[in-house]
Amino acid sequence: MNQLKTINNNAIAELVEKKSKFIANIFYVQNEEEVNFILKNIKKQFFDAKHHCFAYRIIDNENIIQRSSDDGEPSGTAGKPILTILEKNQFVNVLVIVTRYFGGILLGTGGLVKAYTDSTLLAIQQSEFVNIQLGYEVNIKLQYQELEKFKYFCKINDIKIKNEEFNENVNIILEIVEHKLTLLNNFFDKNAKSDKINILSKIYVKNKTSILK
Repeated sequence: MNQLKTINNNAIAELVEKKSKFIANIFYVQNEEEVNFILKNIKKQFFDAKHHCFAYRIIDNENIIQRSSDDGEPSGTAGKPILTILEKNQFVNVLVIVTRYFGGILLGTGGLVKAYTDSTLLAIQQSEFVNIQLGYEVNIKLQYQELEKFKYFCKINDIKIKNEEFNENVNIILEIVEHKLTLLNNFFDKNAKSDKINILSKIYVKNKTSILK
């Protein structure tokens, strides 16, 4: 599987083409339930619009689930162009919805493809996007005197501290890409005392920015 990407923030962009307004929203999603919820809200928000065309790609157990909809536009002129952008750039866990207010002038199939493509690209360009890699959610119990050293280690190695709980020891939840587990083990072997490095689950982890194609 090639290097996958996702987004850090939702974004919106508008495009006007021959009096038709195209409003493109891009969302970070993790499952199809979230997709359905967001679609319902967008349709309520823009209740007077004629079309709500969309595409999404979601990764689930190393498989990619994807779907697109033209929502009444001519077949292949709306949902497919949106999906093509997501596929070309290897985006996952991303939903794009382009809402169209018809301006009274027909754009033709070529014009529609261009409008839906351009509005999707505009929305993506308003968002920050990052690589996504296979990794783990990890639990660590750390002694207090080792906390600052460990946080510095995480910072320089781009390891995300998801949560900290302060009790008798410090209980930390990390998100870490698979190939950095060795670094983590080496840190505790050489620098600190930990009760145990406990892998909680396999997940996909955001890691460093990428360039849009």
